[in-house]
Amino acid sequence: MKNKIIYFLLFFSISSIAQIRVPSLISDNMVLQRDKPIKVWGWASPKEKISLTLNKKTLKTTATPEGKWEIILPAQAAATSQEIVLKGKNEIRIKNVAFGDVYFCSGQSNMVHQMELHHVLYAKDIAEANNPDIRHFWIPTMTQLSGPKDDIPNASWKVTNPENVRQFSAVAYFFAKKIYDKYKIPIGLINASVGGTPIEAWTSEEGLKDFESIYATIQKNKDTAFVNRFSRFPRPQTKSEDKGLAESPKWFEMNYQPKGWRPITVPGYWEDQGIKDLNGVVWYRKEVEVPASFMGKPAKVFLGRIVDADVLYINGKQVGQTTYMYPQRRYPLPDGLLKAGKNIFVVKVTNNGGKGGFVPDKPYSLIAGNDTLDLKGTWQYKVGEAFAPMGGFFPGFSAQNQPAVLYNAMAAPVTPYSIKGFLWYQGESNAGRPQIYADLQKAQILDWRKQWNQGELPFLFVQLPNFMDANYLPSESQWAELREAQLKATEVPNTAMAVGIDLGEWNDIHPDNKKDVGERLALAAQKLIYSENVVASGPVLKNAEIAGDKIILGFENTGSGLISKDQEPLREFAIAGANKKFIWAKAEIVGDKIEVSDPKIKKPLYVRYAWADNPDVNFYNKEGLPASPFRTDGQDLDEKKPWKGK
Repeated sequence: MKNKIIYFLLFFSISSIAQIRVPSLISDNMVLQRDKPIKVWGWASPKEKISLTLNKKTLKTTATPEGKWEIILPAQAAATSQEIVLKGKNEIRIKNVAFGDVYFCSGQSNMVHQMELHHVLYAKDIAEANNPDIRHFWIPTMTQLSGPKDDIPNASWKVTNPENVRQFSAVAYFFAKKIYDKYKIPIGLINASVGGTPIEAWTSEEGLKDFESIYATIQKNKDTAFVNRFSRFPRPQTKSEDKGLAESPKWFEMNYQPKGWRPITVPGYWEDQGIKDLNGVVWYRKEVEVPASFMGKPAKVFLGRIVDADVLYINGKQVGQTTYMYPQRRYPLPDGLLKAGKNIFVVKVTNNGGKGGFVPDKPYSLIAGNDTLDLKGTWQYKVGEAFAPMGGFFPGFSAQNQPAVLYNAMAAPVTPYSIKGFLWYQGESNAGRPQIYADLQKAQILDWRKQWNQGELPFLFVQLPNFMDANYLPSESQWAELREAQLKATEVPNTAMAVGIDLGEWNDIHPDNKKDVGERLALAAQKLIYSENVVASGPVLKNAEIAGDKIILGFENTGSGLISKDQEPLREFAIAGANKKFIWAKAEIVGDKIEVSDPKIKKPLYVRYAWADNPDVNFYNKEGLPASPFRTDGQDLDEKKPWKGK
């Protein structure tokens, strides 16, 4: 009897191993690339016989001795509501399969940002999102220091409906919607994006082999002993505690009687209001008179952006919390929390460095139904904790920022999957070292094409938008250098860039306007991928030549003409002579060219446009697309040797 049980368990174990399986990408609701051969792959027991049936046609293969198998489907026309049946010793039915165009979407947080995070601006788009032919596959954040993964856990395809679309990348969704509306072809979006990550993390080890120091880092990171050392460094600890939570009653509780609180203006940074060089915790408090008309309606509190982290309490109850600076705070309130008359709003704000507090120029309000109550103005504050300065250097190790690790974990498992092209929105994390970015992006493009092994796949990307403080004198800018590096990537064939220089916000690295970004990418796709005769870009500098005391600029992508969008004189043009000391210049549109000059510079040599972190631009073509920033520094211009190229 005992031997029979052992035999049964052994048989059961072998049978379990023998089950054919497929990667998570190959699952219900998937979109497969139309009009090109498609690889379907997976795992099974060694030499197991496997068949695939689609539309009554069956293809067969045998697993390798290592238990791997693949079947190549012949090219299929666009279609929906298909079913694929895989059979080995078990059977897998993959339902609601579509054939259309598939895009691999990647980058950092602006490609991550879901529709939900912009639900106020796009409430109508979310409510009307009922298109089962647009589908999204979200890849969770994973890292892999050594070698590529072959599958993605905990991921699935989602069709577009008002609930699912909240978790779709906003940029990718608006791209897909524009393409679908034009061509009525199912669109699949595979999104592998992680906030705050550099381009090196998304490129394979092979693709980085020409970058000596980066490649050396990859080799070091394969040594687990080296990596594990970082977790053993002691971290500095502050000995103080937050009085707002330590005292009884706590500062947010209804029976707390405030003493020693001082006035402060919201929005605003506390360093600008008399709290000098404080890294720590500041509590904000306000008595808010809520009208009776607000009662019985769904309510939300908008608190703009807060640097760095916050907790919101209303009438003694915690109703919202955000742990980092970038998202806009939009907190729904539980039913029955608000009272007609006096309500106590308390916000605990924690800042670890730089200016802390409430970022200006954002909505700060209580909204109930169609009623709005402004929360800006005078609040009261009290310091709960001051962090002690950290002495010494404490090394850390951020796995997601290491070269090749995100490629290994989040891109490599997708490389066997047939796609139409790439969408890329990244660069903010590399802005501090822009000099190498052009080479890194070109290497990434070539690397991805090699890894997918599907020819010269189209690569569409977003040039960084305007961000940070405006500068009213010509100055240097690392963000401008990064944009210049991105523009150079268009030298790689079969690429296109969507200019975003007018789509940013000075105080938000995650600007709300994701729709125009997605639609400009779609416009680029119409021209590059779908061969439409459209103007898909704003003006891009083609050449520059000196004519006396002027520099004359010629452009590509002029469309039906160059314009000042607001009919004001062209802004953000600067000119310099041999000393390279730039001053603002007069810029005039003359036909399809721009003449730049200033009477103070008799022998101009160089010109710059929109060369700043946050320029205020108005130079467009008549199709409404902005010009890409540029500079001609480093080129000796004269009538015999005009400046050319990117």
